[in-house]
Amino acid sequence: MSEENGSFERKLGPRNRDAQARTEANRERFFELVMKAIRQVPPEFQEKLENLDVIVADWPSPAQMAVSNIRSRYGLLGLYEGVPHTKRGRGYGMVLPDRITIFRKPIESRCRSWTEVEEEIGRVVRHEIAHHFGTGEETLRHIESTQRKKRRWR
Repeated sequence: MSEENGSFERKLGPRNRDAQARTEANRERFFELVMKAIRQVPPEFQEKLENLDVIVADWPSPAQMAVSNIRSRYGLLGLYEGVPHTKRGRGYGMVLPDRITIFRKPIESRCRSWTEVEEEIGRVVRHEIAHHFGTGEETLRHIESTQRKKRRWR
């Protein structure tokens, strides 16, 4: 490593450059799948996704883990942070955007193919958008459990 103007630069060999390029390509593909999942949200809901940022991060931060009350960083796939539509009053305005963060590494660790990654991203995006509209965790878990059971019986 060399230091230049207070920043560090890593000298990468050809194998490391290839791995870094693959990682960057995977990040880009993951991000595109998240954007695709958002575009697939029905129009009546998309119209109400104002003042909302969607972020893709590799891992949840310690603060996000603490807020979620989840111990393993592999257990948190997405997180909604903000004021749900059901809690907004007439005085709601001039506030920072709500935020949905989708965590790449935990999702990828659960999946064996890009098809599975895409399906899981879609599920997580829908889950977090439901929180944005005020649906609680217990209700969402019940809905998702019912959907899984229906898929098994097909």
